[in-house]
Amino acid sequence: MIANWIFNVAQGLERFEVELTDLVEFKLPLFDEPHHPMRRQYQHEHTKSWSKHVNRADAFVFVTPEYNYGPPPSLLNALDYLYFEWNYKPAGFVSYGGVSAGMRSSARTAMTATTLRMMPIPETVSLPNVMAQLKDGVFAANELNVKGAGLMLAELAKWEEALRSLRAQHRATVLAGG
Repeated sequence: MIANWIFNVAQGLERFEVELTDLVEFKLPLFDEPHHPMRRQYQHEHTKSWSKHVNRADAFVFVTPEYNYGPPPSLLNALDYLYFEWNYKPAGFVSYGGVSAGMRSSARTAMTATTLRMMPIPETVSLPNVMAQLKDGVFAANELNVKGAGLMLAELAKWEEALRSLRAQHRATVLAGG
C-alpha cells in the first residue's frame, strides 16, 4: 500500500527509472552464505539473483514499518546479504507506524546503510497513525505526504547524480581487483 503510493509518486516525477521491489519475491532465508558479502563469493541462487537486482539500481527508497522500535528483520537481512552492490548509492526512507511514524525504524536502517557505504539522505517521509489514512486497502496520501515525498525524491535525485562518478570509479577499482 505505502510502497505502491511512493512508487507512483516517483514514476510521476520522471526523474528516475522506477522499479518496485518486494523482498518476498526474492525468498531470502536468514543469511546463509558461507562467506562475508564483501568477498562477493555468493554460493546460493537467491543471493546471486538479489545481487544482480540491487547492483543495477543507482538509488533506493526503503519503505519500512516500525516493529518494536526498529525495522522488520527481513529488511535488515536483505541489506546484510550484500555489500559492494550497495556502495555509494543514496537511500531515501518512507516510514510508517503509529505516533512515532516509523522514524525509529528508518533511523536504525540508515545506520546500517552507512556501514554499507550508502548515503542516507536527511529528507524522509514519515507517516504517523497510518491506519487512519488507509481506505479500502489503499493509502490515501494527504497534501503534506505528497509534498514530503516530492522533496525527498528531489533530494534523492541530486545525491544520485553527485555520487554517480564516485560509484563508477569505485566499481572500476573493485572489478579490476583493487
